[in-house]
Amino acid sequence: MISILKINKWAGFTLAMIGFSVQAAQAPQRIDVKQYRKVEDVVVPLPGEVFAALNKLGPVNWKEFVRTEKGTNFSERPRTALLLGNVIADGFIAVQAQDAPAVKDIGQRVLSLAKGIGVGSSITPHAKAITEAADKRKWDNVRQELDRTQSSVQGAMNELQDQKLSQLVSLGGWLRGTQILTSVVGKHFTQEGAELLHQPDLLKYFGDRLTAMPEYSVPVVESIKRALAEVRPLIDSGSKPISPDAVKKINEITTRLDGEIVTR
Repeated sequence: MISILKINKWAGFTLAMIGFSVQAAQAPQRIDVKQYRKVEDVVVPLPGEVFAALNKLGPVNWKEFVRTEKGTNFSERPRTALLLGNVIADGFIAVQAQDAPAVKDIGQRVLSLAKGIGVGSSITPHAKAITEAADKRKWDNVRQELDRTQSSVQGAMNELQDQKLSQLVSLGGWLRGTQILTSVVGKHFTQEGAELLHQPDLLKYFGDRLTAMPEYSVPVVESIKRALAEVRPLIDSGSKPISPDAVKKINEITTRLDGEIVTR
C-alpha cells in the first residue's frame, strides 16, 4: 500500500479490495496488527483485512460503484496525485465487480496520471500486465499488479524526494475508499461495519501532513483539510458506537470531496 499510516484501533480503509466472500458473518472486532507490513517504522494495513471484514457483513453489489466516465487530467501536481490515488481505488472496485473493460480503462488512466507527476516509466509494465490479466479474467493477477503499481508509485516518488505527493496519493485513495465504505454500511447499517470507520489517528495523520505542505495549498487540498476537521468528531466517538447519522454525514462529506477531486 502507498499509505504511511499510524493506527491504534482499526486500520484505514485501504486502496486494495481483496476477497470475494459475501456470506454474512460476524466481522472481526479488531484487525491483527502483527500481520501488518512496516515501512520506515510506520504501520501499513494489509490490503485484504478491511475488505474481508466488510464482505463478511453481507453481499455487496460492487458493480454499482464502478465508474464509467473517463474523467479529465489536471495540470496541478497535487490535484493529479489525489486523483491518481482515487483512480487506483477505482481499479480495485472494478476488480471486485469483475468488470474487465473498466479495469483496462483504469489501467491506462493510472498510467496517464502517473506520467503527469513524473513517474510514468515505473508504471508502464504494470499497466500492460493489468490489461493482459483483465483480458484473461485473471482477477488475482490484476489485484497483484494494482498492488505493485502502488508500490512502484511510492518508490518512484521517494526516489524523487517527493514524499508529500506520495501522501496525497494515499489520501486520494483513502477518501474514495471511505466514500464506498460509508455507502455500503449506510445501506445496511451494522455496528460492526460502522466500527471500520474508527480511525482518529489516521485522520490526525492526514491533517498533520496537509498542514505541512503549504506549497500545495490548492483549493481542493484546502477543502480536504476543512473536511477532515468535520469528519474527526464523527468517528472519534470515544466509548460510544458510531451512529447511522454519523455514517451518513461522513458519506456526504467524502462524496463531496470525491466530486472536487475528479471534476474541475
